[in-house]
Amino acid sequence: MAFDQSKQLFSDANNHLVGGVNSPVRAFKSVGGTPIFFESGEGAVVLSEDGDAYIDYVLSWGPLLLGHAHPKVVQAVCDAAAKGTSFGAPTARETELAKLVNTFYPSMEKVRFVNSGTEATMAAVRLARGATGRSLIVKCDGCYHGASDSLLVAAGSGAQTLGTPNSAGVLPEVAAKTIVVPYNDLSAMSTVFAEHGDDIAGLIIEPVAGNMGLIVPDASYISGLRELCDRHGALLIFDEVMCGFRVAQGGAQQLFNIVPDITCLGKVIGGGLPVAAYGGSATLMAHIAPEGSVYQAGTLSGNPLAMAAGITTLSLLSDSQAFKRVTESTTYLVEGIKAIIKVTNIPLCVQQCGSMWCLFFTPTLPQNLADVTHCDFNSFNIFYHKMLENGVYLAPSQYEANFMSLAHTEETLELTLRAISLSLEP
Repeated sequence: MAFDQSKQLFSDANNHLVGGVNSPVRAFKSVGGTPIFFESGEGAVVLSEDGDAYIDYVLSWGPLLLGHAHPKVVQAVCDAAAKGTSFGAPTARETELAKLVNTFYPSMEKVRFVNSGTEATMAAVRLARGATGRSLIVKCDGCYHGASDSLLVAAGSGAQTLGTPNSAGVLPEVAAKTIVVPYNDLSAMSTVFAEHGDDIAGLIIEPVAGNMGLIVPDASYISGLRELCDRHGALLIFDEVMCGFRVAQGGAQQLFNIVPDITCLGKVIGGGLPVAAYGGSATLMAHIAPEGSVYQAGTLSGNPLAMAAGITTLSLLSDSQAFKRVTESTTYLVEGIKAIIKVTNIPLCVQQCGSMWCLFFTPTLPQNLADVTHCDFNSFNIFYHKMLENGVYLAPSQYEANFMSLAHTEETLELTLRAISLSLEP
């Protein structure tokens, strides 16, 4: 594959867009080469501007659980657009989608719709601080919660430490209000709460991590976090922007049977359009303006097109068999990958949780970010480009998870397994 058209488009884009892209991972810096420009998508397949078709497991980084251009979602968006693309005023669709979200996530008695996962987590942190009157936030190393200053923070030199900026422009005094702890390490988290518990407003975590590959913690770890927060009066924030509707029909909180204080959702609830939400008990959410003193607003929040796409998507996912089918497809693929791994000499393993999956170029499943950093990134990059040659589009980084959709058929799964087998050949 020459990618001539994509190369030309990327060259032109670099003259007008920063780095030629509007989100860094799209630039293919992790895997090398030219990013592919896409022209269209239908079901489980995307078509590039070069005219090449790929079985897609990125699915817009997770939102497209129904697959690309689902006819009912497309129709709903077209119908909504014909009546007006934005009002900056209340519409009935906002309430309708909020009710649907609550049927899947009973802990979200009241919600506030926003436009991105970053906006949802940023507001959740502000809510935690406003509701508790405390200043410190705890996060886990390797969990990505968007690009707000409080959360764009890396671990310092110790096993658990006040954070350091993970980006230029993040002030050290802002980063110092976030404590970063290794993921999946309850002992380290217990130490932090013992030392800082009276000042911790909230603990934010991806209960199933998807931003250092796919890491599935033990249920006892998640329940331990709930216990620590309860003991010290801190709020537990589940960032389910990625794993929401993916690891279980009701997300990680259903999977682990743990009720967080605040939940952040995104991706799937918009069916491919930009929408996210945060929510919790009616009492807690009463701190948000206009009911309370924690301010958060957005001109396009509750946009009618996004609401229409979300309503249609969640209505289709209300069928209890939908999640069962997409999980079974993921399991079928993962079991096939395991069979391929057995006949190779490559240090490789595969992780699955619901309709999320990930290949790690290491012999044992990682448990945290430190483990992931020991993966064979060069082998992943070589494999990645071979998969493109064999017609499969995966997430372009060892640090990212892949996703399944209801549009992936047995035929596409078999083609994927054949592509994996070919791509792992010497």
